[in-house]
This record gives sequence, structure tokens and C-alpha cells, in this order.
Amino acid sequence: MAKKTKIPMLTHEWRAATSLAGVYALRMLGMFLVLPVLSLHAHSLAGADEASKLKMVGLAMAAYGLTQALLQLPLGMLSDKIGRKKVIYLGMSVFALGSFIAAFTNDAQTLVIARAIQGAGAVSAAVTALLADLTREEVRTRAMSMIGLSIGLTFSVSLVLSPMLSKFIGVQGLFALTGILSLASIALVKYYTPNPTQLRHHEDTQVSIGRIGEVLKNTQLLRLNYGIFALQAGLMAIFTALPFALRHLGWDKSEHWQVYLPATVLGLIFMIPAIIIGETRNKLKQVFVLGISLVLLAQFALIFSLSSVWIVGAVLIIYFIGFNILEASLPSLVSKIAPSDLKGTAMGVYNTTQSLGVFTGGLIGSKMYALFGFVGVFGFCCVIVGVWLWLAMTAPAPRPVKNVMFAVPDALRGDLNGLKHKIQAASGVEAVSFSADGATVFIKALQQGFDEDLVKSLLVGV
Repeated sequence: MAKKTKIPMLTHEWRAATSLAGVYALRMLGMFLVLPVLSLHAHSLAGADEASKLKMVGLAMAAYGLTQALLQLPLGMLSDKIGRKKVIYLGMSVFALGSFIAAFTNDAQTLVIARAIQGAGAVSAAVTALLADLTREEVRTRAMSMIGLSIGLTFSVSLVLSPMLSKFIGVQGLFALTGILSLASIALVKYYTPNPTQLRHHEDTQVSIGRIGEVLKNTQLLRLNYGIFALQAGLMAIFTALPFALRHLGWDKSEHWQVYLPATVLGLIFMIPAIIIGETRNKLKQVFVLGISLVLLAQFALIFSLSSVWIVGAVLIIYFIGFNILEASLPSLVSKIAPSDLKGTAMGVYNTTQSLGVFTGGLIGSKMYALFGFVGVFGFCCVIVGVWLWLAMTAPAPRPVKNVMFAVPDALRGDLNGLKHKIQAASGVEAVSFSADGATVFIKALQQGFDEDLVKSLLVGV
């Protein structure tokens, strides 16, 4: 069989994808760049009482996630009314404001407020909506994958760069840097990202408020939402306590990158073949369960590993292999399980749950550390991930499907029902639905055996 020709991205689509991936990555940089050093910094700014110090550590770690969760969907809806770019300018300005406040404060309470302001600049929904406005249906999935790649790289690079940069510019310098980059991103969007010719609601990327109930009733999606909640809560809880463990072992925070570098690099390297095997050999569930098992094993091992930095480093390698597998698998599974015309809503709920995990992990992680020390923190992580492992093992394996979408020509929109029946008759088609305006057809198709050429011919009337 001849290899299918990939539809090339147009120049304006490429500009949109690269610039908006950068903006999205910068939003994540606000959380990740300070993550390895934030707990020590907040601890140093708080009062003399140890319990009060740890309380402020938890609030500083958690505040970002709470405001992010609360404002993510409302700002996305606002972008439908006043424009995508205006909301992005507003969000990145708020994010920069929070960054600069954090950079110039020596007070723990003000740091918590600054982190909350940072999280309030929730532009992710507006960014994905703008990207959808600027890309054709046939290349949109590829453009969105560029955003996913930017997030993964930002996370790994941040864990290594954060301790190194803090040695030269301090944690406050890290906040100032993110503020400056935020303002630069506004200029990038204004002068480089193309302007959309029209605003549309895209069911594949945006939330349909009236259909959130459908997502919340889907038990498979609920399992995945709990999964991202547990993964992010565990991550934040670990980084609430782990920097203190490394400091107890005699490692200054500027040296922590030597522990994180091999863990993040090897985590990325081993994640790639695992994901390929899962996708190409229909082993997604097995790979997914493996990822959760590795995270759980590493969290349990951390309880007994704090006597040696080398053992901690080895355990973190296991942790980040599992973590990276799950970070890549979870959005893919949401996409496979959610109805094609409900994918945007499903991802909106998923992203909100992710932010709630950040909030919960920071808050409870610091509380467990204050009450029970390192055992309490890693024990908490084991409990929530252990529940996730059980949920994943008892869940049905996802179908080996993919989502494809095409524009529906004006001439064919008068008989969408007839067009639906014709597409459903094509080989490998699992489900067919249309956007509310009938301009886009969403198809959930088998990864192997889908007659894409026939569907294309139906849409051009050949």
C-alpha cells in the first residue's frame, strides 16, 4: 500500500503553531521553573515557627493551582466574546504581574498572593482556541501535538535549569525572568501570531458548557481525571519535601540539578519506546499500568532512600520514566475515549482537574510533612497513586482508535444525515458526528484499516 501523503501546514499555520506552543510552554514555565526550589524559598521567607513555615510552603506551592483551576474555563469562554488575543494579553499580563510581585517580595504571605495572581493568568483555553481558529481541520491535531511537546520539554528543562539559575540570580531572579518572558510572549502573539479571520466554537478543542455533565457521567473519563489529579498532586507533594531531603544530605539547592538531570533525561528516553509500543501494538493499557506502577514503586522507595543522594537519584529515574509515560498517555487516552465532538469539553475538565491536583498536592503535601515528616508525604503519594493503579487495572482497555476531522463543503451541509450514513459505511469508521454549525465532521476511526481516501472522496463529491 502506498504511503499516505501528509498534508503540509501552511505558512500561517506554522507560525500559529510555533508561537502559541511557545506561549503555552511559558505558562507551564511559571510553575515548573520554580518548582524544585520554591519550597526552600518559601520556608526561608516565613516566620520562626516551623509549623508556620511549612504552612506557608504549602500555600505557596498550592495557590497557583487553585486560581488556575477556577479561571481556566471562564477565561476560555471570555475569549469567545472579546477575542482570543485580548484574553491572552490579559492573562499573560496578570501572570507577569504575579511574577514581578514574587520577585520583589521578602514576605511569605505576599509570595502566596503572588503565586495566586500567577495562576489567575490562565490563558491555556484561549491559546488552544486561537490555534484552532488558525488551523485547518486536517492539520489541527498535528499543531496541537506541538503544544504537548513544548510542555514536556519545558518540564524536563525547568527541573534542571532551575537549581542552576538560582545559584546566579536567586529564586527571586527566576520569578523576574518568567515575568520578563511573559511580556515578551505578548509581543510574540501581537506581531508574529496571525490574526484569525473569524472566531468559531471548536468542539475538538473548546469546552461546551452545556455538555460538561456528559463528561462527568463517563466513568472511563472520570478514571483518567482522577489519574491526572493523582499524578499532579503526587508531583507537587514530592517537591514540597524532596528539596529538604536533599538539603539534609548536604546538597545546596544550586546542586540539585545534578540529581534531576539524569532522572529527567532518562525518563524522556525510556518514555518514547514505551509510548510507541503502546500506540502501534495496541498495548496502551499495559503501558499505562506500567507507568502507574513505576510511579508507585518510586514513591514507596523514596521512604527508604533518604540516606543516600545516589539512591534518591536512582529512584527518581524510575519515577520520571513512569511520570513521562503517564503525561504522554493520559491526553491520548482522553482523546480516544471521549466522543469526537466532546473532546474539547473532556480536555477542559481534564485540565481543570490537573490544576486541582497541583493545589491539593501542595497543600496536603506540606501538611503531611509537618505532621509525619518524609514518611507522611511519600505515604500520601502512595495512597492516591495506589487507588489510581486499582482504577486503571479494572478499567476496560481503550479501543485502538484515532480522531480525524475534515471540513464539510457548503454544498454537502444540506444533508448531513445522508453524509453521515455514507461515511459510516467506510471501512474502519467507529463513529461520526458534526460540529454544531455543520462545518466540521468528526470521525473516530480504527488506527488500522481506516479507508481515509474514501471519506475524502465523499467530502469532495468525487
